[in-house]
Amino acid sequence: QVQLVESGGGLVQAGGSLRLSCAASGRTYSPYIMGWFRQTPGKEREFVAAMRWGGGNTYYADSVKGRFTISRDNAKTTVYLQMDSLTPEDAAVYYCATCHRAFGDYALPGSYNSWGQGTQVTVSS
Repeated sequence: QVQLVESGGGLVQAGGSLRLSCAASGRTYSPYIMGWFRQTPGKEREFVAAMRWGGGNTYYADSVKGRFTISRDNAKTTVYLQMDSLTPEDAAVYYCATCHRAFGDYALPGSYNSWGQGTQVTVSS
């Protein structure tokens, strides 16, 4: 069973930056994909970004393209989310997710089988 541990959330002013980290642990884990979602109260969990581990392909929600960057550290099985030019609309609990096998749609929460505990991102205007 893989465990995902997130870190890096916090409070930032609009226009600022934060970097989230998500480390996967548990035996020797080889992900097929790792991704980030976010959720605000009363709303569904929303896709943010994902990276296929094998080829390094990256995917982004339109709302974050050009501002957020997903990257990885293969040796540490860690994925990062660099968030720049943050706006109050980016405030949410951010969740890391992973799946060890291929699936259909990287943007659907149901495609992932392991989740982190979430980290709060607050953006002040």
